[in-house]
Amino acid sequence: MIYVALLRGVNVGGNNMIAMADLRATLAKMGFTNVATILQSGNAVFHGKSSPTAALEKTLEKAIAKHHGLTPEFHVRTADEWQAIVAGNPFTMEAKKDPGHLLVSCYKAPIDKARVEALQAAITGKERVHADGRHLYMTFPDGIGNSKAAPLVDRMLEAKGTARNWNTVLKLAQLTSA
Repeated sequence: MIYVALLRGVNVGGNNMIAMADLRATLAKMGFTNVATILQSGNAVFHGKSSPTAALEKTLEKAIAKHHGLTPEFHVRTADEWQAIVAGNPFTMEAKKDPGHLLVSCYKAPIDKARVEALQAAITGKERVHADGRHLYMTFPDGIGNSKAAPLVDRMLEAKGTARNWNTVLKLAQLTSA
């Protein structure tokens, strides 16, 4: 089985630092194979025995805490689930025109659709959101750094996810099909 694992809140602003070489080594020591990482933000693709993703998240979180003294959340998806994220993108034009300003956030549990509707209603700028199960797609036409909507997401959804831009989503998808 091929998995995509995203770490939340590592290597951001000099906090929760973990080298990707160390992450790869830890995953390999855990028995995973074909371990690959991209960027420094905690993105890994690896092969392993079939396991429920929620159980795998807990196993990975414990291993990183034990070996690296960090407690980041993991958000794990199977290769099929990752491919479904790509196929389910409701913002295809934005993905083609400006993939760096389209984000997908992964959550541990399905997102409440009523909260997503309230979030969209509270957004006063050009940003748009769409939820699909445990994933939130969001466009930031003027950039996330200038967004007044970005700070609303965690608060209004009452959940914390981890976001990747569309370029990274596609790179991870490519690794799952290699």
